[in-house]
Amino acid sequence: MTTIAFLGLGQMGSPMATNLLLKGHQLHVFDVSADAVNRLVDKGATAAKTPADAARGADIVITMLPNGDIVRQVLMGENGVTETLSPAALVIDMSTIHPLQTDALIKEMQQKGFAMMDAPVGRTSDNAKDGTLLILAGGTPEHVERARPVLMCMGSELVEAGGPGMGIRVKLINNYMSIALNALSGEAAVLCESLGLDLAVAINVMSGTAAGKGHFTTSWPGKVLKGDVSPAFMVDLALKDLRIAVDVAQQTGVPLGMGQVAETYYQSASDSGRGRQDWSALLLDMRQQAGLVETVNK
Repeated sequence: MTTIAFLGLGQMGSPMATNLLLKGHQLHVFDVSADAVNRLVDKGATAAKTPADAARGADIVITMLPNGDIVRQVLMGENGVTETLSPAALVIDMSTIHPLQTDALIKEMQQKGFAMMDAPVGRTSDNAKDGTLLILAGGTPEHVERARPVLMCMGSELVEAGGPGMGIRVKLINNYMSIALNALSGEAAVLCESLGLDLAVAINVMSGTAAGKGHFTTSWPGKVLKGDVSPAFMVDLALKDLRIAVDVAQQTGVPLGMGQVAETYYQSASDSGRGRQDWSALLLDMRQQAGLVETVNK
């Protein structure tokens, strides 16, 4: 049995803490909501008056909080965790916060003599209740292995993201892609309706192509990520097709902002001499714009 301080009992934190209790861990809980704390106390947790109170005697401290400023306040502010934390304890931030704040927090905690890692979660509040969250663990190998038994009480899958601060980075990129794709998918669905196309037909087609499966798992692995930009589908042809879609959308009054932005990327790749390369070579032009060293193909 591990003694755990759990700080933050919101929509995700409360069921996560409940699963730790169900797996037999001793839990000290803190939240600004007395009702949230009382619900966990009714399930067997011990209420803490402050973060410092919760951390006293804890082997592991877990934070699941709204933003980085609150995480820092809970850890290092007045009545914060570091006032009572044992140097032998491990702090695990499972919040979704700014990655540069994560880096700063881990560094500052290290300077104070404390161990800290990040382990944000993927999936939904239903998964939090079921204990089937995706855990994105960022920490040293030693910290991840130490945390694994506790983390797996709350999740069904753990990904080692590659070191301190890398968990929140992969969470950020995953969320960015899915959130932006939601907008792009909305544009496509509205364009279907505007053109009189049955959305069910579009879904059936897109489910078997890069449109629905994504380029990380379709066009990129066999081409640009292998250093091969010989054209299976040329950048200039993709640009031509994209312009047709943008034009028809404008003529039918459909907002296609995501498509218009994409057009600027394809135009840039064409202007850079990649027009007759595979459309996956768009990645190379975007890397060049970002000032990143070319590692895939020139």
